[in-house]
Amino acid sequence: MQTRPLRAESFLLLLMLTPLAACGGGGDGSASSGALRTTLSPTAVSLERATTAGIVAGVDNSATTGTYEWLGVPYAKPPVGSLRWMPPVAPDAWSGVRPARQFGASCAQGGRFFSPAPDNAPFGLSVRDGLGKPVGSEDCLTLNIWRPANTTEKLPVIVFIHGGSNVSGYTADPLYNGQVLATKAQAVVVTLNYRLGLFGWLNLPQLKTGNALADSGNFATLDQIQALKFVKANIEAFGGDADNVTVMGQSAGSVNVWALLVSPLTEGLIHKAIPLSGALLTVPPAQALVYGNNLLTALLIADGKAIDPITAQLYLLTHTPAQIASYLRGKTADELIQVSFDPNLGSAPAVIADGAVVPAVPAAAIALGAYRNIPVLSGTTLEEGKLFGALVGAYTSNDYDRFTQQYHFDPDAAPTLTEGDLLTSLYLPVDKPVLGWNTVTAVLTDATFVTANAASMSTLALRQPGKLWYYRFDWNEEPAPFDTVYGAVHGIDIPFLFGSFDRKSVFSFAFSTANKPGREALSDAMIATVSAFARTGNPNNPALGTHWPNWPATLVFDASATQARISVK
Repeated sequence: MQTRPLRAESFLLLLMLTPLAACGGGGDGSASSGALRTTLSPTAVSLERATTAGIVAGVDNSATTGTYEWLGVPYAKPPVGSLRWMPPVAPDAWSGVRPARQFGASCAQGGRFFSPAPDNAPFGLSVRDGLGKPVGSEDCLTLNIWRPANTTEKLPVIVFIHGGSNVSGYTADPLYNGQVLATKAQAVVVTLNYRLGLFGWLNLPQLKTGNALADSGNFATLDQIQALKFVKANIEAFGGDADNVTVMGQSAGSVNVWALLVSPLTEGLIHKAIPLSGALLTVPPAQALVYGNNLLTALLIADGKAIDPITAQLYLLTHTPAQIASYLRGKTADELIQVSFDPNLGSAPAVIADGAVVPAVPAAAIALGAYRNIPVLSGTTLEEGKLFGALVGAYTSNDYDRFTQQYHFDPDAAPTLTEGDLLTSLYLPVDKPVLGWNTVTAVLTDATFVTANAASMSTLALRQPGKLWYYRFDWNEEPAPFDTVYGAVHGIDIPFLFGSFDRKSVFSFAFSTANKPGREALSDAMIATVSAFARTGNPNNPALGTHWPNWPATLVFDASATQARISVK
């Protein structure tokens, strides 16, 4: 079955409609003083490290996970009040020692399948209670750091940007716990929160200041760059090599990684890139402006200041831009999110090709060499489209019930669900021609993820053909019926890359005792590959058991129930 490739706007719409994952005082705090005062000694139980903002005290998990970790470290001031819809600002320095032993708050968002639970509760059934409601906080710009519990310095640094359609997600998602990746890859792992949805990307005339960065609308992209600046200035205090930073992201996080590759603001901040299940996709400022104007109109109507778009325009004509900006910044995060649920609005378009933070024509910037010419390892999964059944009315239940079914599913028990419990009859049997679930989702996978990724890699190949690699993830050994309902679905490679199988997560239904030997062997090979790439800029390593040529060759990551199966095609 053939289909016309979807345009970039369609790919972004797909990501936006269906979320993926997982928010005072003086002191010297210079980067050099942090590096001098800190030693990675096993006796430093307090794990105090000096950063440019002050001293943080982490957690010694050497006896249990073999890691040291620092959680919830601020990399910017809370973007609230006058800082809402402004570029991030370095955090105020603090005196004394700041505990860094728990995740920071998740960023404000409308609750979705991969969103946090209300009140930043740990992952669990309470995630359901936030579906369709505002969750998270605007005071969320923190990052987390894991490193092996040893004295090694100059470790490669892996900075991970979570997915979630750029409208949802959070670093406390158990999928992204960096303990196993840090120990097996012998690397410093960093995960970061960034502003989401309308807080992260918004183009409105009333918010313009005359400053190119502030006027870009790319506030979340600037958050990610600010986090990378924090890493550059401080990671040596945690044993990392500031001159060897690999930025990795999945889904919308991958779209963000591609944006960082072409941004003129990332020079010296990133040295390798691993974008997974995403592509070089941006939206024009005009498209973002339409959303911004529609959101403002909806807010005015919701507040009773207008009754329709015409009276909303009359209201705007009688108020200055400064007055409108003040009005918008005076709204609570919950009020803004509640209005954004209007299905007529859609999601805030991201990433904006504004010309300052992101080039107006990213592909042209690459053609001219005006981008980060660094090694790139990209990947997709074989059945990406199987996560997006809601777009074609395939699921039999709503998100609340589907989350419940998956959460309670015991992968080691006798099957309690069938394909018909999860998919509507229109798409069954899954292997029937034309409208079978496998055929429909193959079209979604190819026309969006695979095609978009190939276009992005082809653009890079014009400049750096010897620094590109591509993998496809084929593992589908879940217990029935998830082996066919989801299979090698969008996002299922993340727990393999992080080694986060033992943490209860949205994908726990997939990991049985029966498939443990094969998936753990595959995970070890994938982590070894990330480690090799982060160290050398080349993913080839003995764990693959084969030579991995440059793109357009494809390395297939797969496993049976008992052993890894890795091949080149």
